[in-house]
Formats: sequence, C-alpha cells, structure tokens
Amino acid sequence: MTTNETVVPIRQRLRDALTVALKGRDRVAASVLRATLGAIENAEAVERPEPGRAEGERPGSLAIEATPLGVGAAEVDRRVLTEADVRAIVRAEVAEREAAVEACERAGRGEQAERLRAELNVLVAFGD
Repeated sequence: MTTNETVVPIRQRLRDALTVALKGRDRVAASVLRATLGAIENAEAVERPEPGRAEGERPGSLAIEATPLGVGAAEVDRRVLTEADVRAIVRAEVAEREAAVEACERAGRGEQAERLRAELNVLVAFGD
C-alpha cells in the first residue's frame, strides 16, 4: 500500500462486505458479518450505572424517585473503540469459530464444521 492510499477502517470494510453479501444473497457471509458487527457494537456499550438509591432501598432497585428525569437524562456516551480494539474483536470471532470447527469435527458434525469453516474464511480477510 502506498502512502497516498487511505486506509479503510475494518468496521467500514465489514459493513461494505455485508452490503455485497446481502446483494449477492450470500447467507453465510451475511450472517457472520452481522454477528461480527454486533460484537463490535456490544463492545461499545457501557455498563449501566447504579442509580442513586433511597434509604433502605435494596441494591439494583429502580425506584421511581431514583430514576433520571427528562429527555436523554439516562443517555451515556458509548465507548470509543480504537482500530486495534476492533481488530482484536475480529480476531476473537475468528478464534471462536476455529474452536467451534474443531469441536464439530470431534463430534462428527461435518456439515456444521463446513459452515463454520466458510464463516471463518469470510472473517480471515479482515483479521489483518
């Protein structure tokens, strides 16, 4: 790659590949790309903060007097993932499928192992 070329983020490449897979009716690719994009979105989620509790209120209770008021009062910014974070998530998805292929082969589930191998082949291209 030359210095004049721009590097396309992995997330955008995944989205572009999903569009191509959907247009080409490639169910396996679409499925694994959706799952991977979902894993990235989940990684951006933040834990729900513990709301303030009234005296004597049990932990985890969502009493009305302890809930935020107003439009967007309970909104929090999502985590911002770096390109390295996204790459690590894609690698984790690849590793998960590699382990699943091995487990399926040991269990004699060849058809499921083949599907997982196909998913693996789609994701390997993004694990640079």
